[in-house]
Amino acid sequence: MNIAIFTDTYFPQISGVSTSVRLLKEALVRRGHRVYIFTTSDPEAEAETDIFRLPSMPFIFLPARRVALLYPPKLMLKMRSLAIDVIHTQTEFPLGIFGAIAAEFLKVPLVHTYHTMYEDYVHYVANGHIFTPKMAQQYSRIFCNRARAVITPTDKSRDSLLAYGVERPVRVIPTGLNFAPFARGRFSQAELDEAKHEVGLNLTDPVVVSVGRVAKEKGVDVVVREFPKLLAKLPSAKLLFVGDGPMLPELKAMAQAEGIVDSVIFAGQRPWDVIGKYYQLGDVFVNASTSETQGLSYIEAMAAGVLVCAKADKVIEGIVINGQTGCSFVEDEALADMLYEALTDNAMRERVIAAAYENIQPLSCETFAASAETLYNELLGAYPPPRRRRTRTHQKHVMEFKEGFK
Repeated sequence: MNIAIFTDTYFPQISGVSTSVRLLKEALVRRGHRVYIFTTSDPEAEAETDIFRLPSMPFIFLPARRVALLYPPKLMLKMRSLAIDVIHTQTEFPLGIFGAIAAEFLKVPLVHTYHTMYEDYVHYVANGHIFTPKMAQQYSRIFCNRARAVITPTDKSRDSLLAYGVERPVRVIPTGLNFAPFARGRFSQAELDEAKHEVGLNLTDPVVVSVGRVAKEKGVDVVVREFPKLLAKLPSAKLLFVGDGPMLPELKAMAQAEGIVDSVIFAGQRPWDVIGKYYQLGDVFVNASTSETQGLSYIEAMAAGVLVCAKADKVIEGIVINGQTGCSFVEDEALADMLYEALTDNAMRERVIAAAYENIQPLSCETFAASAETLYNELLGAYPPPRRRRTRTHQKHVMEFKEGFK
């Protein structure tokens, strides 16, 4: 079938959503489908077949993300030539709205994946004074009820949508992961040692690593605030942040205020194709967020062979099982002692790492794509087949459609 995915974020932007979309696209293509991506323009992006980029600009409240500008109505007419069977939106904002309108215009089923608990992110818009958590819930309900079916990655986000009043079928389909880029053995010890030297780590330093966006909702402040307690027991420990984000300046100031600036390293954002290397610089991966809808970084860390230490949350139930597949804490004050044990008990760490790797095997990208494909087929059964234009080759239609973006 021909599947169109609409997303506000895609590579080279790095985020959980862009990763999820890319993995889904690649796995669906391997299963014999044609997948089109409709997304925002990006000055760093390279031209790719079947990826259509709409004019965009940086989002005023979050400059690292981009927002699409107005799109020409004629593009809707040109989309007919692509013979789209299903539209799958991955955002509730400009590209998602475009996708929903296109689904109605083309008379094809609309599937929506709900990635983000927006009530945890309203502080980015005038500190939550304009866009409130209640408004975020209402908007999520309205958008999701436009779709024929909604996908969420976890029971937690499904339950939230049902509580918001979403009436469409909500199916839990965890985002899959390609384990290969993170696997132990992909990078030699020499490469890892070189990377440690590059970011300023000593080879013998016990390292706690955090990989992801440096933002308030990720709980990064909790980690910095509790880290001095670990240093009191393990002075050689280092805290490595890999990533960028709006809280980076504040977090650096916090490290200075806590008197731990020499023990905290900010490595910045790193290329996606080698991000597995930076997970493996850590002995323990830490995340104190309670705003995740799935938390791909936990699974990536487990695939990289790093013990996960995370704040207890419904989203990680069954993934981070305390003492079995990872370590989880409820009270922030418990974090330092948990990190100390994880860093100093080598036998426990290796046992938990091995169990965690086995536990995530069902979360492959192939299982992810197969589940999405099943849902698409179920919805297509309720729709008449779309009218096809077959007067020219498919490639000709694609080239003509791309002209609409110029």
